Amino acid sequence: MSQTVIRVEDVAKRFRVYHERNQSLKIALMRGRRAKFDEFWALQDINLEIPQGKTFGLVGHNGSGKSTLLKCLARILVPDRGRITVDGKISALLELGAGFHPELSGRDNVYLNGSILGLTKKDIDLRFDDIVGFAGLEEFIDSPVKNYSSGMYVRLGFSVAINVDPDILMVDEVLAVGDEEFQRRCMAKFKEFKDQGRTIVVVSHALGTMRDMCDEVAWLDHGRLAGVGAPSDVVDHYVETSYSGDEGVTNQDGNLRVGSGEIRVSRVELLLGGASVTQAHTGDAVTLRIHYAAETAVPDAVFGIGIHTVTGQHVTGPNTKDGGLTVDVRPGGGYVDLAVPRLMLLPGTYELSTGVVDSTMIHTFDHQRSAMRFDVLVGDPGERLGVMSLGGQWKVGVRA
Repeated sequence: MSQTVIRVEDVAKRFRVYHERNQSLKIALMRGRRAKFDEFWALQDINLEIPQGKTFGLVGHNGSGKSTLLKCLARILVPDRGRITVDGKISALLELGAGFHPELSGRDNVYLNGSILGLTKKDIDLRFDDIVGFAGLEEFIDSPVKNYSSGMYVRLGFSVAINVDPDILMVDEVLAVGDEEFQRRCMAKFKEFKDQGRTIVVVSHALGTMRDMCDEVAWLDHGRLAGVGAPSDVVDHYVETSYSGDEGVTNQDGNLRVGSGEIRVSRVELLLGGASVTQAHTGDAVTLRIHYAAETAVPDAVFGIGIHTVTGQHVTGPNTKDGGLTVDVRPGGGYVDLAVPRLMLLPGTYELSTGVVDSTMIHTFDHQRSAMRFDVLVGDPGERLGVMSLGGQWKVGVRA
């Protein structure tokens, strides 16, 4: 079993929320009373164990305590109750560029920020080219950072922090910094850290990234631990219970569904040659049919599906709005079809989720995870690796 490098035992953290504050001793004496405040418990009774070499994620709504817990782990904040034990050198990417001086050049700020993070001048000399190259700022490194764009600023801050060479890396909402190319470099760096047996603790609202990146996820809700486990299970449960504050109801299969209920999906079918089936072959012409019942007329409703592997990997998520179809729902019932001329899923078992939302795609009428499960068998093309086929054809050319 992996060694535990972070142990959180019965941790609680509180803050004071002031209704009025005495700005000076004089004001306090004139008022003759202390400033009024309430106590807000950002964390309560948190117990966690994070093993070495794993990527551990923290999810939850804004204000749930994720960043507070990360700051406690990084020893920036001290818990009011409980104990945190950390075994290893920590680098925390919490506020990128904290400590940068706007009047100094990027070069000077690399040395300044690196020293704040615990690097010696010799350490920074050895890593300087890597830091600048990773940030992609070779042409601008001698310009004052006050002239940098926000993207350039955080890229340089990220690059300095990532080169501290820590045993444990803590990341707070910086997975989306920079452009697409820089994000790929960031993800490659995280993978390199993981391959080297280092531990990563990450906070993010990018739930798809959390599914793919993390080995384990903890869900915080109003300062309390709501669940810990496999990313697909915890993230799905978090998403289901976060749908616009709607209360969920459990269907006959035990899957949570949420929504206001003006439109309800009654069932979903996979049709092959007009017959309802639970398996098809790669390359088959199939139809996905969403049956629904409506209590009232809803103009321009949007129907959609999501297909996931059984391990939780999101494969695709088409909907009628993106497909250019307007669905004006009338009271009663009906169905919406998605005709797929060639099913390009590769062999495996897949879960299909479905939902109906309004034209703004904000209000949810109905959403049901794991509405059905189906199997895909080897077909044409006969590929087996991955989840989808490109449908291309191999050719050989001869050079004259």
